Amino acid sequence: MRILLAAAVALTGLVALQAPVSASAKAPFVTRAALDPALVAGRGAEVDFAEQEAENAATNGTVIGPGRDAYTLPAEASGRRAVKLAPGQYVEFTLPKAANAITVRYSIPDAPRGGGITAPLDVSVGGRKRATMTLTSQYAWLYNQYPFSNDPDAGLLHPDWWITECSCVPDATTPAPEIAKPFRPNHFYDEQRLLLGRTYRAGDTVRLTAPAGSNAAWTVVDLLDSHLVGPPRVEVVAANVLAFGADPTGRRDSAGAIDKAIAFAKRARLKVYIPPGTYQVNRHIVVDDVTINGAGSWYTIIKGRQVGLDTPAPDGSVHTGVGFYGKDAAAGGSRNVHLSGFAIEGDVRDRVDTDQVNGVGGAMSDSTIDGLHIRHTKVGMWFDGPMRGLKITNNVIVDQIADGLNFHTGVTDSVVSGNFFRNTGDDALALWSDRTADARNRIERNTVQTPVLANGIAIYGGTDNTIANNLIADPIREGSAIQVGSRFGAEPFAGKLRITGNTTVRAGTYELNWNIGLGAIWFYALEKDIDADIEVSGDHYLDSTYNAIMLVSEWSVKDLYAIPKVRFKDIRVDGTGTSVVSARVKGSASFQNVDARNVGAVGANNCGAFNFPPTGSEFSLTDLGGNDGGWLAPWMLPNTITCDDRPPVVPPPPPSRW
Repeated sequence: MRILLAAAVALTGLVALQAPVSASAKAPFVTRAALDPALVAGRGAEVDFAEQEAENAATNGTVIGPGRDAYTLPAEASGRRAVKLAPGQYVEFTLPKAANAITVRYSIPDAPRGGGITAPLDVSVGGRKRATMTLTSQYAWLYNQYPFSNDPDAGLLHPDWWITECSCVPDATTPAPEIAKPFRPNHFYDEQRLLLGRTYRAGDTVRLTAPAGSNAAWTVVDLLDSHLVGPPRVEVVAANVLAFGADPTGRRDSAGAIDKAIAFAKRARLKVYIPPGTYQVNRHIVVDDVTINGAGSWYTIIKGRQVGLDTPAPDGSVHTGVGFYGKDAAAGGSRNVHLSGFAIEGDVRDRVDTDQVNGVGGAMSDSTIDGLHIRHTKVGMWFDGPMRGLKITNNVIVDQIADGLNFHTGVTDSVVSGNFFRNTGDDALALWSDRTADARNRIERNTVQTPVLANGIAIYGGTDNTIANNLIADPIREGSAIQVGSRFGAEPFAGKLRITGNTTVRAGTYELNWNIGLGAIWFYALEKDIDADIEVSGDHYLDSTYNAIMLVSEWSVKDLYAIPKVRFKDIRVDGTGTSVVSARVKGSASFQNVDARNVGAVGANNCGAFNFPPTGSEFSLTDLGGNDGGWLAPWMLPNTITCDDRPPVVPPPPPSRW
């Protein structure tokens, strides 16, 4: 049999094509996560740029999308739409305010055998050519099953796994299914920043043109962020790395010089200053009891190659690369580390989970990380505790092969606030209580866009944690906006978990293995009960692809584990493709002032543990009043079985003011 995949279509870029939009100049249309900013006021990071979606700009190219099916170019675009340019075509943005720098999010094709290509993109401002950017797909285009491959022609990495495409285990199927290649292409987009050399006024136009002679058959532009970047920061009383032999041209390796500057600064009780320039660093810089400041992330760039190790390191790494690392927790960890004002650019092109090739890592207690820009590492920041008292603020983490930030093992009393994440290859933000609980942490006012795999924010066990006022948009596959999960060997949930004031949009992806859609927020009892004081309040779930809220267990353990009590209050649900709530587990939840509109299916899909006893579902719903919109009808209470896991999906209208 032949299995035809939308993936093959994605390679050609021929997805959900629409007619070209008008090429005449358009007024600036500023969004946040492709939404009217009024819909997300007070939520997410306060960023220093104006976001403009390409589909709202003037172009003689073609708008692709909307579309949410994984393995397609629209699905991985912000807002699920973008503009496709053939050679010679352009997209033109009108600046909403003064700017001297831009970020372009784009996709170009892979090389026929993988590994990526480069292609030009001309940048004109105010009608005059300003620069030619060199786009690359060398950090994009992954294929196949986890942990993925760079080879579009590779056979299945795990032919002994069940796959949705044939509803079978290929190795155990006769005749063997024929699986179309490339199999499950994903991670199509990348982004680049450009300083324009002068400040342009509001109303000036920025035109991005795929040159007529481009070697890329197509160029997809997703969005443009325009920035007004301040002057470089100068530190006069500091250990300047140039004095220790660092090379700001990037031609020579500067790791040793930075080490010397750190050692001197500690003896002299000074800060370390890294002035404007690009500094080559191809290994970890170990930091402890030191402050390192750059001139700003647009000016100070720490850039390195991924380097293969002759023999694996004790931690299992087979590569090393640029990164700032605290000492191992087993060696006491690091303390009093303060990093700010520089960029970290790695060279990670494939996923090796044992590799420590993260932008920032190790253990850092009583420390701060502020104003970094991190891209092309495996994980932006991965911390292995136990450790405490870390404050992570105002960073930009993009284009990661895996997570954006992960608190792994006993990270406590820490804050992650005001950070911006886009295009991560796994959970953008994760609290993973592996062996030791993460406790008393606050994840607040962060923005997450287009995590390609898994979730925007994931909480795997832990005690007394808070997830507040975040904005999460456009998860792509096998995850959703927020997950509360008993999985990955995590310690149980204990104490209080507060999820409050968050907004999700276009969330709830298709789960390959279960063949169902996930909720924008989902609770997953896989290895233990999820039994703690859990309250979800003030969240807004906008334009959910399937259901807004899901509580679920794995079929193999459905009679073992439960989600006994979760409280939902003061929630707004504006648009679901299917239900407001989907319950596929034993347990209960209460609802108070949960208002819903534009609901695509029955308000509550209640399957319980799928035993369907005559007494009703094993999951009960309690109405505490004020639940407007008719979604929680009296006949559903407390545990009427309404099980329909795969109803027709009814796309809701775009979100609007309540």
